[in-house]
Amino acid sequence: MDDQTLFEFITLESAQAGLSWYTILKKRQGYKNAFHQFRVEDVALMTEADVERLLCNTNIIRNRLKIRATINNAQAFIKVQQEFGSFARYQWQFVNFKVIVNDIASKEGYLATSDISIIFAKDLKMRGFKFLGPTTIYAHMQACGMVNDHDNACFRKQEIINTYQNLDIKQRLA
Repeated sequence: MDDQTLFEFITLESAQAGLSWYTILKKRQGYKNAFHQFRVEDVALMTEADVERLLCNTNIIRNRLKIRATINNAQAFIKVQQEFGSFARYQWQFVNFKVIVNDIASKEGYLATSDISIIFAKDLKMRGFKFLGPTTIYAHMQACGMVNDHDNACFRKQEIINTYQNLDIKQRLA
């Protein structure tokens, strides 16, 4: 997954904090338009005037802190890219460049967080990211394919395992 898509996911997951995914997915195009098609370099340059303009945009969640967090997160995202070569390389290190496949046999087996999402979220916070806690980061890890949380009976679970089992993620990100 390319860094622009990862920035989109981080942005939408941050916006989703405290809201339903349905609400955010309905506004996905609005976010895309409001935040420069998720071009992180352009978002990082947005100003307080842009924040004020976006507070009037009914196509996104009009929360000043979340809008500012998106701009802030773009700036922090770029710093991670500079340090690690890509955001993808940075985030995949948390799972040692391997997909985590969870054994889920019932609804009780689904997680909202994990030890890794807690560590990942703390590291993001240390790097200046906002509105990204362990639950939000766990959802990000699922969305990016870092975690396979398909139910054991789901036909997609094995398809995904087959796709990733011979894939050298670290090599692809080098």
